[in-house]
Amino acid sequence: MSSNVGGGALSRRAFTGILGAGAAAAASGAALGQAPAQRQGPPTVISNPPRDFSRRGAPTTYFSDPDILTVDPSFDNLVQPNAAIQRIWTGALWAEGPAWNAQGRYLVWSDIPNNRQLRWIEDDGRVSVFRAPSGNSNGNTFDYQGRQISCEHLNRRVVRYELDGSATILADNYQGKRLNSPNDAVPHPDGSVWFTDPPYGGQLYEGAPDEAGGPSNASGRINPRLGQPPEIGRWRRELPTNVYRLDPSGRLDVVITEEQVPDPNGLAFSPDHKRLYVASTGKGPGDRGPGGKGDIHVFDVGPDNKLSNGRRFTDCVVDGVNCNSDGLRCDVDGNVWSASNAGRNVGYSGVTVWNPEGKLIGRIRLPEVCGNVCFGGPKRNRLFMAASQSIYAVHVGTQGASPG
Repeated sequence: MSSNVGGGALSRRAFTGILGAGAAAAASGAALGQAPAQRQGPPTVISNPPRDFSRRGAPTTYFSDPDILTVDPSFDNLVQPNAAIQRIWTGALWAEGPAWNAQGRYLVWSDIPNNRQLRWIEDDGRVSVFRAPSGNSNGNTFDYQGRQISCEHLNRRVVRYELDGSATILADNYQGKRLNSPNDAVPHPDGSVWFTDPPYGGQLYEGAPDEAGGPSNASGRINPRLGQPPEIGRWRRELPTNVYRLDPSGRLDVVITEEQVPDPNGLAFSPDHKRLYVASTGKGPGDRGPGGKGDIHVFDVGPDNKLSNGRRFTDCVVDGVNCNSDGLRCDVDGNVWSASNAGRNVGYSGVTVWNPEGKLIGRIRLPEVCGNVCFGGPKRNRLFMAASQSIYAVHVGTQGASPG
């Protein structure tokens, strides 16, 4: 999930890692009688050398983590004192779609280019391959019955893994036309599943391009069948980038059009399910539309599941930097926690937190661009962040509003 960012920042797919940045610490004075230079505080993500987030790193937290920044005093109530940001795993090509299984007490996420899902088990921190191949899955979530829902780029579909171990295809076409590459999904208590369908999976790295002549393979020089099962490589993009609602009856409806929100990406309901937040990211492969601007939109959800009053919630610009939104989650108070991909703007990638009025109240800085977030842990008070090659976690002073 994601694409271009403004202000000269690279897309996260071109982004290969931050090698280090920030000002060097001031040297102590040499003049006779001058006091030694004071300690500049604990190292942060923008320090030189950069902060070591691993368990081998030096202690960083002396009441609150230095990379958790309060912008508005209301954010202080959401910050857990003495809780440090931890990198709990690294080794993905591009980590996405974190989701928490409450019954099993594990985190699952996608490593899209490696065509696998991984699982982190809470009791001992062990990470293992959970599902491979995964259909180059992107977004994952758990519904209100505890079943995993995954959006597959490669197969251009949404699937549900049932409690008996079988799998069900929830949606793979709309009005007979194959979906583009479902990206993120959220469950509703009424049993419906809402999902976005941008074109980001139509590329070699995260899925398969269109057949020859399709928007992401117009020249036909790319062979989309190489290394794939026999049914792959025979589709081409036919649909605009819509947001869909899958009714429990199986009916699939467009709820947000490409004209309303171009290239929709992350989704999140407010705690009362009366609002739907949608991240609008940049252009995907072969995208001829306007492309998103990395902002977040919000719609009112009526009792008939019809959306109205669509408007921009925030432009995600912080200090003049586009913190390009991707994945979203709401806490129980309705605050929106958004993954931030600020490209090479070191110190602005991570997470931005917005109150229900769209005001920035806090930030979490990470050394890698962040694609998606979720709340988990036994009390659902731990924020998990899928950021480029790694998974980060930090305890917070609130709980997530959704089951996974």
